Amino acid sequence: MIGNLDVVTMELQLAWRNIWRNPRRTAVILTAVIIGVWSMVGLGALMRGILIGMIQNNIDTLTGHIQIHQQAYPDDPAIEHSISDPETWMSAARDALPAGSRWSQRIRIGAVVSNARHTRGAILMGIDPAAEARLSFIGTAVTEGAYLADGDTGGILIGRALAQQFDTRLGRKLILTAQDSDGEIVSRAFRIRGIYQAEMADTEKGFLFVNRQSAQQLLKLGNRISEIAIRLPAHEMAVPVANDLKARLAGSPLRVRAWPEILPLLKAYVEMFDTFILIWFIVVFVAMGFGILNTTLMAVFERMREFGVLKALGMRPGRIVRGVLLETLLMLVLGIGAGNLLGLATCWGLSITGIDLSAMAEGVAYAGMARIITPVVWIRDLLRANLVVLLLGLLVCLYPAIKAARMTPVAAMRHH
Repeated sequence: MIGNLDVVTMELQLAWRNIWRNPRRTAVILTAVIIGVWSMVGLGALMRGILIGMIQNNIDTLTGHIQIHQQAYPDDPAIEHSISDPETWMSAARDALPAGSRWSQRIRIGAVVSNARHTRGAILMGIDPAAEARLSFIGTAVTEGAYLADGDTGGILIGRALAQQFDTRLGRKLILTAQDSDGEIVSRAFRIRGIYQAEMADTEKGFLFVNRQSAQQLLKLGNRISEIAIRLPAHEMAVPVANDLKARLAGSPLRVRAWPEILPLLKAYVEMFDTFILIWFIVVFVAMGFGILNTTLMAVFERMREFGVLKALGMRPGRIVRGVLLETLLMLVLGIGAGNLLGLATCWGLSITGIDLSAMAEGVAYAGMARIITPVVWIRDLLRANLVVLLLGLLVCLYPAIKAARMTPVAAMRHH
């Protein structure tokens, strides 16, 4: 008696031989599957890379994963809404931060920057140079001159775009004008110590960096600050850690926000991206599925006499359906395997240098994207692409398989 394993082995061998009875037709199906899976894996990884680049770019550009402010500051970032005693949060929050977390205290206030010929509004950032260098982009962004040193009360960092707009350079002075804590207009000259380059030109024009003590002296803040920024080891930690901090700081005049709350538009992008990728996979499969269906139908019609003979010999319709689906399964598995290898190889090749979008810098900046896009392969996306092709491919080929199984022996023998 033939065992179940022997039957399965025999059916696999028969299916393997059948798919190579017409190598050209099999090659057409394999090509369609390979190109489909390749585009799913490759473009899916590019979309993930764009999303992660957008998140990283926004986190690096002075957002961090969590920010702590005085309650009214996010809605009205005025100097009177400063944190009066920034050290009090440390004892309550330190235990909530995972290992590897970094934080920095900042002054963030609107100001006017000017020189002899130009004037414009900007955001004055008073930072602790050493702490900020480990938290945001500015620590590695200085391309001309030097980064701010601790204790440098007269130095300022400006963006490359602002330096070009103001026609200024290292060593020259800029005048900062702002409203201090007493409501008086104050001004001070700062000497340009360094010029930085950011992902977006708007950042280079809009943010000026001085030592925190200098900003506090200029604005008569004492030890008060505008915000505390926290960077965590991973983006996914932001919301749970922020919720823990909110519970620990309940009843205080402080407001804790994670980056999804600070950047609601980016949060919406993240929530929609899974749907976008799944829709893309289905669109690719629809284009690929028509080719698979047409080719399988041709193969079935050409073998109708063969199926008629098998039914006349007593083969049940279910065995015919299973045989056609098994042949389809083998071709899909071959195509999926080759498509995955080609897609992963493409992603690996592109990840070495990334895709440079600097030529479209203005459009990239408007969308909040990074200038260099690096593909990122998620196992979840890879499995989803493979399952879409495998399951929908078998579903599409179910129609020709059922059609072959329903054909009567007499009708099959008359089929040409």
